[in-house]
Amino acid sequence: MARGAAERGARRRVKVLVVAASVAFALAVAEVALRAAGYSYPVFYTTDPTRGYALKPGMEGRYTKEGASHVRVNSAGLRDREHAREKPPDTLRVAVVGDSYAEALQVEQHEAFWSVAEKLLRDCPALAGREVEFINFGVSGYGTAQELITLREHVWPYAPDIVLLAFTTNNDVTDNSRALKRASEVPYFVLRDGRLAADDSFRETSAFRLRSSALNRAGKWVRDNSRVIQLGHQAHGAIKALIAARRAPAPKPAPDAATRAHATDGADAAPAPEEVGIDNLIYREPADAVWQEAWAVTEELVKTMRAETEARGARFVVVTLSNAVQVVPDPSLREQFVRRVGATDIFYPDQRVKALGEREGFRVLNLAPRLQAYADEHRVFLHGFGESVGRNGHWNADGHRVAGRLVAEELCAIVSE
Repeated sequence: MARGAAERGARRRVKVLVVAASVAFALAVAEVALRAAGYSYPVFYTTDPTRGYALKPGMEGRYTKEGASHVRVNSAGLRDREHAREKPPDTLRVAVVGDSYAEALQVEQHEAFWSVAEKLLRDCPALAGREVEFINFGVSGYGTAQELITLREHVWPYAPDIVLLAFTTNNDVTDNSRALKRASEVPYFVLRDGRLAADDSFRETSAFRLRSSALNRAGKWVRDNSRVIQLGHQAHGAIKALIAARRAPAPKPAPDAATRAHATDGADAAPAPEEVGIDNLIYREPADAVWQEAWAVTEELVKTMRAETEARGARFVVVTLSNAVQVVPDPSLREQFVRRVGATDIFYPDQRVKALGEREGFRVLNLAPRLQAYADEHRVFLHGFGESVGRNGHWNADGHRVAGRLVAEELCAIVSE
C-alpha cells in the first residue's frame, strides 16, 4: 500500500512538472514571438526622490492610450533625442519645461510642437549662422511645483538661453494644490508668510516607500523586460476601461440659464461646483479660499522660475496652451460651455497668466486664442484622436504643428529684439 501511494505521488509530481514545463515553454514561445513582432508596451515612468516620479532613462516602446507613437526616453530621462550637456558653440538652446503636452506621447517625436518649433526657428533671420536646439523636459502630470524642481535639478546643467514654460491651464493650477489634486505621492509648495515653502512629505508615505522598495523595483524590471507580462498588463487595462464605460451612468444634461434662474427665484447664480467639475472651475474667477490659494501658489511658482532663470542670464517665456473646448471650431458650443460652467470668458486662465507676465516683466504667449482663430478658419479639430477628436484630449498632430509654428514665430520675435 505504501508503495502504491509513493508511486501515485511520483506520478502526480511528474504531471505537475510536465504542466509547468509546458507552460514555461508556451510563455517562452510567446515571449519570442512578441519580441519578433516588435511588441513593446512598457511603463515609461519610475520613482524620483524629489519629483515623485520621472521618465525612466533608456525606456523604449509603443504608446497607444491616446493617439499612437513610438516612444524613446533618452539616457537623461527625457522624451527627446540625446543632447550633450555642454552647449555647442553658436547655438541657441531652448529648454522646454512642461507636462504631458510637452512630453507629447500621443504623437511621434518629430511631430511634437517643440520639434516643429526647432525646425522653423532655424529660418529666423536674427539667427543666421546659428544652430537651434530645443531640449524637452516635459513629463505627464507635472504641475508647476515639479517643473520648478526640474528646472533647478535638471535644466541648468544644459545652460539654456531660453526657458520655455509650457503652461497647461486645464490642470496646472489644480496640480499645484494638494486639496484640489488630492494626490499624496508628489511634492507641493505652500505659501508661508507670503513665501514659497517646499512640502516633500510624499517621501514618507507608505505608497511611495513601497514603489521605491527593492521588491517593487524587481517587479518593475520583470514587467519592463517581459513582453508577455506587458501584453497581460495591456489586456487588463483594456478590460477595466470597457467595464468602466459600460457601468458609467448616462450624462445628465446641464440645466440652462433659464432653469437655474427659476430655481433660484431669479438670482443670477452660477452652477454649483459639483455641477461643473473641478477642472472646469479654472474658467471662473476663484471665489473660495482653496482656489485663491491654488492660484497664489501657482503665480508665485512662475515668478520664482522667472527670477531664477534671469539670474542665470537666460530669457524666461511662458506659453499658455489650449484646452479642447477653447478651440473647438464651433462658437455656439463654446458659448454653451461658458454658460454651463458659469464663466464669463473662456480664456480667463490664459488672460490671468498674461496679466502676471505684464506685472512681472516676462513674455507670455497665449496660444489658445490664436489656435481658436485657426480652428475656426480652417474648420479643423486640434485636440483628440479617433472617436474623441475635437471633444477632449491632448493636441493631435495638427495641434502640435500649428502650436509649433506660433512658438517659433514668438521666439523669433524675441531674439530679434
